[in-house]
Amino acid sequence: MEDNTNEIINRSEYGGSIPVDNVQALASSKDLKDIPSRYIRPEIELDVVLTDESLQIPVIDISKLAVAGQPGYDDELENLHVACRDWGFFQLINHGISESIDAMKKVTHEFFNLPLEEKMKCAQMPNNIEGYGQAFVVSQEQKLDWGDMLFILPLPIPQRNMMFWPENPDSFKTTLDKYSDTLYGVSMKLLKLISINLGIKPEAITKMFENCNQGIRMNYYPPCPEANKVLGLTPHSDATGLTLLVQVNDVQGLQIKKNSKWVPIKPLPGSVIVNIGDVMEIMSNGEYKSIEHRAVVNFEDERLSIAAFHSPGIEAMIGPLTELIKDNTPKYKTIGSEDYLKLIINSKLDGKSLIDQMRIE
Repeated sequence: MEDNTNEIINRSEYGGSIPVDNVQALASSKDLKDIPSRYIRPEIELDVVLTDESLQIPVIDISKLAVAGQPGYDDELENLHVACRDWGFFQLINHGISESIDAMKKVTHEFFNLPLEEKMKCAQMPNNIEGYGQAFVVSQEQKLDWGDMLFILPLPIPQRNMMFWPENPDSFKTTLDKYSDTLYGVSMKLLKLISINLGIKPEAITKMFENCNQGIRMNYYPPCPEANKVLGLTPHSDATGLTLLVQVNDVQGLQIKKNSKWVPIKPLPGSVIVNIGDVMEIMSNGEYKSIEHRAVVNFEDERLSIAAFHSPGIEAMIGPLTELIKDNTPKYKTIGSEDYLKLIINSKLDGKSLIDQMRIE
């Protein structure tokens, strides 16, 4: 991968999140009797959640897609196309990166187990999206998520802000560096395969991701005595191109919206959960759709996860690929990557509102 970029940007100009109370500390307080009203979501009591575990997202065996023409290649490529088109989510198995994943899980767990004052050494700063805290809090009135996160932007490498990379645990930096590179490699493999399924040259997409903007978000969802009234993460679609998610522990919480109902995802051991983001929906001109999803929390157990977001470089234009505009009818606007990034940072999570802003009526 390239580790240089033609344009150095100042991310602090884009805005950030309003500081809020630490949820992990709030949840562990012996004085907690009632959940603060800003976390209570009355509307979720009306949501329909499927209990039929037979409905699960597709599973893609990437080892079958290593070499074109090998046994099972064509069938698995078609399975990937169906997963991207009809689900927007799938589980990736036999990916060969378990060692890097396990190391990242370990340091993530260790970080969130640190005392609050130690974690706060990496706290978010005003007008900056990186660091330890919460994301997408843009007003004092909006509802809050029952969770904390550490968000770091490892790529492009010249843009790294090491003040947000924890010194403790001492293996964190080297582990994240390797994890970043490993996940980027997997995402580029998937983008090439997606290009084949869309009937275009792989470089039409991969070239846009060479100077990839990669964000890695480590999530901590504390248990909650009123777990049925709060959300760990507000319903949203990812604003990025591809997201690769791993579960740190065995507590489930991810749900996706399909046919207006919430489907709980049961991660396979060792799998990576991949989802199509808004950028991919826009680039494919609607052939693939980003999917609304959310995180729920547990009454008794903490849940941890790690999401790696991959977006085109800052020099790219975000819009439908010309090769995929049928009858010269784009369904989405085309804007600069920098303007798109500002749009993301200054919006609260709200379903597919970003796609709605990009859609051509």
